[in-house]
Amino acid sequence: MQEIQYLTFLISDEAFGLGILHIKEIIEFESVTHVPMMPEYIPGVINLRGNVVPVIDLNHRFYKRKTEFGRKTCIIITEVKMEKESIDVGLLVDAVNEVVDIQPNMIENAPSFGAKIRLDFIYGLGKVDEKFVILLNIEQILNLEELAVLQDKSIIVTHSTEA
Repeated sequence: MQEIQYLTFLISDEAFGLGILHIKEIIEFESVTHVPMMPEYIPGVINLRGNVVPVIDLNHRFYKRKTEFGRKTCIIITEVKMEKESIDVGLLVDAVNEVVDIQPNMIENAPSFGAKIRLDFIYGLGKVDEKFVILLNIEQILNLEELAVLQDKSIIVTHSTEA
């Protein structure tokens, strides 16, 4: 049986995970450039090697409260496919933990009640050392319609995936 690796990180003292195949890199948080007229959960953009990358504050996206910046605050750079292009998006998190292996049989379906965040954001609950890690559905968090609005505002740069 194949193990699947997830990067685990903290948002408001809760453990979350994201499949490592979605992650390009992790960078230390320094600052973001505010862009007017953006949704509240997008505090701004960063310059990543000459590319403009929008940053989504996952605390705000999930819990409607802004991230309090500390020395462990990080931005996870992820790549999202949008039609024939891919888009880099930064995910602002409180702290990055580690990469863990979670067997598919150790992943439970998302609960249908009691979740503090939207259920469509959750892929499932992975069991790690007798605790649950909320595994995220990155495509839902980075909603394509919202990304299209960002792209229309020329905030994000796309990379063609055609050869």
